Amino acid sequence: MTCASCAARIEKKLNKLDGISASVNYATEKAKVTYRGSIDTAQLIAAVAAAGYTAAAPPPSVAAGGEDVETTAAESDEAASLRTRLLISLVLTVPVVVLSMIPPLQFTNWQWLALTLASPVVVWGALPFHQAAWVNARHGGATMDTLISLGVTAAYLWSLWALFLGHAGMPGMRMTFSLFPATGGGADHIYLEVASALTVFILAGRYFEARAKTRSGAALRALMDMGAKDVAVLRGGAETRIPTAQLALGDIFVVRPGEKVATDGVVTEGASAVDASMLTGESVPIEVRPGDRVIGATVNVGGRLLVRATRIGADTQLARMARLVADAQNGKAPVQRLADRVSAIFVPIVIALSLITMGVWLLAGHTAAAFTAAVAVLIIACPCALGLATPTALLVGTGRGAQLGILIKGPQVLESTRRVDTIVLDKTGTVTTGRMSLIAVYPGVGEDAAQVLTLAGALENASQHPIAQAIVASAAANGDALPSVDGFTNHDGLGVSGVVAGHAMLVGRRGCLTEQWSLTAPDILVDAAEQAETLGQTPVWVGWDGAIRGVIVVADTIKSTSAAAVGQFRRLGLRPVLLTGDNRRAAHAVAARVGIDPRDVIAEVLPADKLDAVKDLQAQGRTVAMVGDGVNDAAALVQADLGLAMGTGTDVAIEASDLTLVGGDLRAGADAIRLSRSTLKTIKGNLFWAFAYNIAALPLAALGLLNPLIAGAAMAFSSVFVVSNSLRLRRFASHASHQPSSAVNTEATAPGAPNQAVI
Repeated sequence: MTCASCAARIEKKLNKLDGISASVNYATEKAKVTYRGSIDTAQLIAAVAAAGYTAAAPPPSVAAGGEDVETTAAESDEAASLRTRLLISLVLTVPVVVLSMIPPLQFTNWQWLALTLASPVVVWGALPFHQAAWVNARHGGATMDTLISLGVTAAYLWSLWALFLGHAGMPGMRMTFSLFPATGGGADHIYLEVASALTVFILAGRYFEARAKTRSGAALRALMDMGAKDVAVLRGGAETRIPTAQLALGDIFVVRPGEKVATDGVVTEGASAVDASMLTGESVPIEVRPGDRVIGATVNVGGRLLVRATRIGADTQLARMARLVADAQNGKAPVQRLADRVSAIFVPIVIALSLITMGVWLLAGHTAAAFTAAVAVLIIACPCALGLATPTALLVGTGRGAQLGILIKGPQVLESTRRVDTIVLDKTGTVTTGRMSLIAVYPGVGEDAAQVLTLAGALENASQHPIAQAIVASAAANGDALPSVDGFTNHDGLGVSGVVAGHAMLVGRRGCLTEQWSLTAPDILVDAAEQAETLGQTPVWVGWDGAIRGVIVVADTIKSTSAAAVGQFRRLGLRPVLLTGDNRRAAHAVAARVGIDPRDVIAEVLPADKLDAVKDLQAQGRTVAMVGDGVNDAAALVQADLGLAMGTGTDVAIEASDLTLVGGDLRAGADAIRLSRSTLKTIKGNLFWAFAYNIAALPLAALGLLNPLIAGAAMAFSSVFVVSNSLRLRRFASHASHQPSSAVNTEATAPGAPNQAVI
């Protein structure tokens, strides 16, 4: 493909197939095909061939999110070929232009030397344009190459006619150069400098465009190159080094200090620090020990680790990141659809306009001006910049985002970031670390604190909730096995119940015990719970056999970066709202620490009600972004106008979101919105330039106010400008300063109380 018109023609051809919906991206040279039922790849390739182009199915590794080595090599070969063609054409063209523009240098019969030098440029230098134009003509189409080929050929054939049949071949012929085409003359004027210089300008534009496209895709290639190439796997008690691609699920592999983790897995032996900065931007290595997850491509900076592979190939986080980036780059923003529609009909209109221009000037009696104006119209109107405006900005923006740990799922996301005015922050795991720790156990009168903790830990052992896991970890800290549970039931967002050691138990919110079992909370425990809530801590009520037996207090830790992130959201014009299922006192305490207005705190929300909370804000006329990380955030993330998932969260939340923040730093959310807005701004700037350029230049060319030589240079410059403008996104800088990610602990020692046991 050579321009947006090519992409539009292929897309139209593919979409004529039954059950097929295709989107063709000119910049990435890929077609994304959605289909119903089964699909025959050969049928798709045949449809592309029928349009006059070639296609191939991507290798399985690329389809799964791997790097397309062949495509990368082809891009390099294309740039090298264009460079050779450009340099040879340039060497031949310079004397032609100099002789044509400077009369004192025009010796006797200089025009024949100019013809000798210009002919290889027009025939060989412009061959790619002529070939593409011929192929398109055979298939009844016209593209940018058609315009270029017509312009170059017309200038060259006119010159041949003037030299052999007119007066331009006479010895002593002189010619002058003007920025504006002459209205007089005709058979004594040649345009060899137009034909050859135009070819050089277009080749230069194509060459710089090819180089820029290769550079703009470098981020994705660098992302895929992060992975380890081989790995030492334990098989039969011995280490065997194999290519990473041969790893199987469940394999135990060795990661020595300084080596990359081969694939996603769980540490089974050893303790170390892992540097994930390449993937997440987090500058401080993360401590890992047996049972902790590690991500492929991160670097072991400490001791020796044994890791069990839990994800391989296309399922790894690195491959999923690459797949998300590639999907975003191959998609189309709504604004691109307009450019596509314009490009599809632009070339035929320009050819018609060129013929009309020539006819009007001929009727006015200005033969030379008719020719130059017609050629200028053909050249100046090439829709190259239109086709590159959106995809190049997307290519660079999404690639830069991947380098910063920000994954933009698709171009449609960009428009949402511009309109968002409210950002809803889920508390646990987003504003806070989500790692709860036990503060204290308050047993009721006559109860034993250790028994309260042990029985509650046994019941919560069947739950995956962060609060439950904190209680379980503390209950199991003494090394004794926890009792088994019968009849475990999870009461969504309220608590859990079951039978432990012969006791019918209920652990959860106070309302769950008082409403479901109609239990009365002892005043001494109510006081202890309320005191804990004033400190932003969470009380968990424990009851069994028809009575409330104690309160366990746990606390979350606020991320050190959360307050800075909230400040950045405000500077972006967003109103932060804290959303949590915790009690109001705990929620307000956290909000105060990070700088959220107490009026913008929505607390005691059940998981099912998070969706309604987002809907309520939207009903108030707000455009809502939502940041979350849990399964219970998925519906709200989908409902929000813009969903941001923390990469440290669940797969369900990540799939439901529009943007994924690979690390756990909330400041990356502000970076994501800034980057998306910058990318959208660049796209709109590119489109404005491309449209304005054509709208302004076409009338000038038609009125005879634009020399074809200048038109060719301007057309080539417009494409280079658009690509260069997009490449500025590579310099996008994160506002997240690299500081230690140590958490700010909201824990505080609770006031003393009767029978209190501090754990």
